[in-house]
Amino acid sequence: MFETIKEQPADKILMLMQAFREDPREDKIDLGVGVYKDADGNTPIMRAIKAAEKQLWEDEQTKAYTGLAGDPGFADVMVALVLGDAVARENVAAAATPGGTGAVRQAFDMARMANPNVRVFVSDPTWPNHLSILKHMGIETVMYRYFDNESGGVNFDGMMADLAQAGKGDIVLVHGCCHNPTGANLNATEWKALIDLLNKTGATPMIDLAYQGFGDGLDADAQAVRMVASSVPECLIAASCSKNFGIYRERTGLLMAVAQDGGAKKLNQGTLNYLNRQNFSFPPDHGARLVTYVLSDDALKAEWQAELEEMRTGMLALREQLAGELQRLSGSDRFGFLAQHRGMFSRLGATPEQVETLRRDHGVYMVGDSRMNIAGLNAKTVPLLAEAIVKSGV
Repeated sequence: MFETIKEQPADKILMLMQAFREDPREDKIDLGVGVYKDADGNTPIMRAIKAAEKQLWEDEQTKAYTGLAGDPGFADVMVALVLGDAVARENVAAAATPGGTGAVRQAFDMARMANPNVRVFVSDPTWPNHLSILKHMGIETVMYRYFDNESGGVNFDGMMADLAQAGKGDIVLVHGCCHNPTGANLNATEWKALIDLLNKTGATPMIDLAYQGFGDGLDADAQAVRMVASSVPECLIAASCSKNFGIYRERTGLLMAVAQDGGAKKLNQGTLNYLNRQNFSFPPDHGARLVTYVLSDDALKAEWQAELEEMRTGMLALREQLAGELQRLSGSDRFGFLAQHRGMFSRLGATPEQVETLRRDHGVYMVGDSRMNIAGLNAKTVPLLAEAIVKSGV
């Protein structure tokens, strides 16, 4: 029977990783893979996570299942981290998931349960796996304008015009901070206008929060999420611990269903539990337990926050260095947006042909749409990248 299955397209980022590994050049630069790297090109285990793992090794007495929604303590600390006091805890249903991707998938499933004809409005561009999952699930996807290639900022007027077409029963998917792949974010005034539009149309926001702490700081990066959650009747939030806790392979995420009507929590929680049961029964616990340890212990939390801030400010410094170097070499400030973007990614604005020239002639690997991982750079490779960009005619 399996001979009827059609061959699926290869993942472009995984193909890029393979090509990079096979490139013999010593001065090659990997800006494709979406993981944080330090100046030595490593993805280290954070100090607080190491300490929490030692503590867990001593404390853990069983490997029995947790509940369908995962350990309640994990949900409590994550809801507090993301939402602060913007929404009462009793108004938030939450379930642990295998990574932020698992939370995204469960959110789409919940939306489809609520409305089998749901449309999901998605920014153009967005994280490619959003589109892949929606296509696989057979959910109608509507793209809305987001990134302006000319300015390197948000096309807010286009975005609002497109989202005015969403209505009750639709989902509007937005990135909570550090937009992937562009790095361009809404400001507070624009978020307020978006919230007003959502309340007018009746569409339900879904927030993908994968990079809290990588942009302007833990609380600053959660500000938009808190504004939305406290201002609309209901919303979904998919939070990932992969980046800000550095536990990529532990697959640690949380899906939150927030409702201003506290009476909705029981139904929402039951739905999240049910979806977990249908998809993977019980969520993984190791990473969730580590996060709970870190966020529940003042010393570990302070250590984690300090290291996260080192990572964040390091990426900002790389952005500023790259923008400055490009201005020096090109005699133009047209790359100034790179210093204004936030998070791991920026879209350079290069054509696919220019991206290929960067790879072929200079050993610079980035995704074909010119998304580059700023964390793949260091102080020594920034000048090399800037020179390659200018020589490639970007």
